[in-house]
Amino acid sequence: MADSGRSRPADPDAVDGRTSSPLTGKKRAQQSPGLRTKYQSSASDHYFRKVTLTKPTFCHSCSDFIWGLVGFLCEVCNFMCHEKCLKTLRSVCSCVTPTLIRVPVAHCFGPAGQKKRFCCVCRKPTEGNTALRCEVCELHVHADCAVFSCADCRSCHLDGTTEQDTFHHHWREGNLASAARCEVCRRSCGSSDVLSGMRCEWCGITSHAACYLSMPPECTMGRLRGMMLHPFCVRLDSRNFSKMHCYRIAENCSHDLDNSDEVDPSALGGKDGPTAAAESGKQYLKVFDGDDAVKRGLFRPVSILRATKNEEVVEAALRAFYLPDNPQDYELHEIGGQQRLHSDDILNRNGGPDNRGSLKEGGDSWMLRSKPQDTEVIKVYAGWPRSGPAFVSVSVSTSSTAASVLTEVLSQLHRQEEETSGFSLVEVYMGSKQVLKQTLTPQEKILEKLQEIRKMSLRQMNQTRLFVVENRNRAAQVSLLIGGLPPLLTKEEYVTMIQEHLKIKSHLVTISHIYTSQGAVSLQISCFSEAERLYMLAKDTAVNNKTLTSLVIPDIMHGILGDMCPLLVFVNPKSGGMKGRELLYGFRKLLNPHQVFDISNGGPLAGLHTFREVPRFRVLVCGGDGTVGWVLGVLEAVRHKLVCREPPIGIVPLGTGNDLARILRWGPGYSGEDPHHILVCVDEAEEVLMDRWTILLDAQDISEDGKDNGFLEPPKIVQMNNYFGLGIDAELSLDFHLAREDEPDKFTSRFHNKGVYVKVGLQKISYTRSLHKELQLQVDSQNIQLPNIEGLIFLNIPSWGSGADLWGSEVDARYRKPSIDDGLLEVVGVTGVVHMGQVQSGLRSGIRIAQGNYIRLTVSKPIPVQVDGEPWIQPPGHIIISAAGPKVRMLRKSKQKQKKAAAAAKDGRSESPSSREGGH
Repeated sequence: MADSGRSRPADPDAVDGRTSSPLTGKKRAQQSPGLRTKYQSSASDHYFRKVTLTKPTFCHSCSDFIWGLVGFLCEVCNFMCHEKCLKTLRSVCSCVTPTLIRVPVAHCFGPAGQKKRFCCVCRKPTEGNTALRCEVCELHVHADCAVFSCADCRSCHLDGTTEQDTFHHHWREGNLASAARCEVCRRSCGSSDVLSGMRCEWCGITSHAACYLSMPPECTMGRLRGMMLHPFCVRLDSRNFSKMHCYRIAENCSHDLDNSDEVDPSALGGKDGPTAAAESGKQYLKVFDGDDAVKRGLFRPVSILRATKNEEVVEAALRAFYLPDNPQDYELHEIGGQQRLHSDDILNRNGGPDNRGSLKEGGDSWMLRSKPQDTEVIKVYAGWPRSGPAFVSVSVSTSSTAASVLTEVLSQLHRQEEETSGFSLVEVYMGSKQVLKQTLTPQEKILEKLQEIRKMSLRQMNQTRLFVVENRNRAAQVSLLIGGLPPLLTKEEYVTMIQEHLKIKSHLVTISHIYTSQGAVSLQISCFSEAERLYMLAKDTAVNNKTLTSLVIPDIMHGILGDMCPLLVFVNPKSGGMKGRELLYGFRKLLNPHQVFDISNGGPLAGLHTFREVPRFRVLVCGGDGTVGWVLGVLEAVRHKLVCREPPIGIVPLGTGNDLARILRWGPGYSGEDPHHILVCVDEAEEVLMDRWTILLDAQDISEDGKDNGFLEPPKIVQMNNYFGLGIDAELSLDFHLAREDEPDKFTSRFHNKGVYVKVGLQKISYTRSLHKELQLQVDSQNIQLPNIEGLIFLNIPSWGSGADLWGSEVDARYRKPSIDDGLLEVVGVTGVVHMGQVQSGLRSGIRIAQGNYIRLTVSKPIPVQVDGEPWIQPPGHIIISAAGPKVRMLRKSKQKQKKAAAAAKDGRSESPSSREGGH
């Protein structure tokens, strides 16, 4: 119904879809006195007029500079082009975008940041705080343009009603990198000056708008297809959930964009506003598109000349609402009055004082209404895959019902032999943020339904479509992961707790998985409304003063993955001074968002549970060493529930130290590399093994003679990947940790963090603690005499304190050369802050004490300790370090890729052919 088509008069001058000639425009102008000469493109439905250029301008079709003084500007979407480009124009006007959608998918809007992009609706720059971007696709819009965009986001999964036989490119216009090249003609197609060029949002190929239609429609997923989670392999019944819920994206927009956005009504007036209209001597009108807009106080300001025919006023109002219909089918009604403008009326507000007053207050208020029709031609789309045209046209009258339309549609689709009872007519509203579906009853009058929607909102009518779908009694299957429960309970206790707090209906809900170590359960729900109730209730429920988390989990159909090895991505958006947020955005664009997880929302368990039945996958962790340790710890705890128990793990370093990333060649820290280049490096990385260690901390009251006098607190077990430190090293880490907790907003960059470390170290420069008197060390059952040191460190990797080589490179016959998979820990001592500073600067190394695979420590006094940068004060007692089960598989960046990346950074280039500005 978006293009339900009020029958528009045929254009006798448009032959084979080509653009009308300038002569045609002159004929039209002569037929309607007062109208400016216009050049309507019937191929793309632009409404062009010839304009005189007063500043440097670029063509939106070919992105070349427009030489001379004359250009052609679309009055609706601000599309600008050469006269020569009118004949080959393929970019459609924003007003007809809803007619091109085959499968409507809602967007997930979030703040766009400060980078320059172009709005996909009005084509103007979107710099500033009011810009929005879709978190899943490359749609960029102004906040006040969002309601005029439609549901053309990427389809990232199949639901219970969607079927697709082939996978096509998903083209998005504009916002390409300046270096982008056309896949067809190999010429440059990117531009930083205008919205031009086309890009497939799955495979990343780019093309001119005039060239892309000549390419095969099937998409092969491009360079990243080996690690992509194909949409055909993901099923998610999402009827009652928004896309924000499905992709686990926090709703960070302060207004509801789909409900006619709660913004200043005057902001909907375009970028010029009433003041500019008044200054230019034009009349300024407030135009509403329906009863809903009047109720919400949301209008579009329309500026026209002071003496203007009604037909021109109606046309200007239609274009302000991005409606492509014929002005003859509409009329304006004055709100609060009885006046109605007819086609021969002239709106002249040049007169008396009352009119001047209304102009000063913002103009008159008018309602744009469609004229009642006795017959109409509507388009009905097939809700199943089919070749050929996407829709069939049906003529309806006042007596036409949904049943009669259904019969006619099935006849045109050559399925008339099938019973109409097996099909339904479904009304689909394709709003930018939400897709709403309503099944029409067989007796419902179609024309009355159309008039009802138009009366409510003409914009909504333009984004509404009719589908014919097959009736299926497929049972709903929704999977929810509920987290935040107390860990280490019995299965019966979890069942009781879920029933007590969530009041689940046992005949609709089953508990499919229980993760006792994580305090989480997975629910399988066979009713949409029950799934929605549990999802919302869990978010408002607290157990032991801890709020529960609730996540919608997709179903990966692992049987059709084939030889693909999808990548599971975890991103910590709090790491790296907001760089994690940009990486999260970038990876959602390049991959399927169902394989990209915000680790601050549900932790690593959500991703590992989603991939539990995938036979082969890899993991990419974007964060600091603490984030990597978190993922490894959860993986170790739930390994027995995964089909792929040892997925290899790569790292994007976002933390301060990033020692593990350094020795695996992923670099000292993320500095804005192109996300596409990162993914290619992960795909080509080599697998290596790494030891992990278990630390048992057994706090006991130990007297001076070494006797145990009972437990001070229950024993605890932690996992160690990088290093374990006691003494001065851990005390500096603890002071830094406390400072960051006090003022977290100040710790947003690695440079500042290291500065704080230096400041804390200088404060401890005169610190003395005879650590050798407080510790007893045993390595492989041998007692080790400690030298006079202030800090003791156990190393699993040859990098410590942001890349320092604490063990040193000197050859010593007493010890083996350290390696991350040799099953040994290196025991090193430091004498104080000065010694640590010398190690950091490469002037010295630590004091080598021992090597071994079983460590036992006896601590006689409370002491600061830290494991992989996580510090605390450990009471006296015993500490035992031993190997933690099987070695873990890590991904190490290949040396060739490392050299290429260094060369590209030196030259200021990125080797990714699809790289975009700003790393998006």
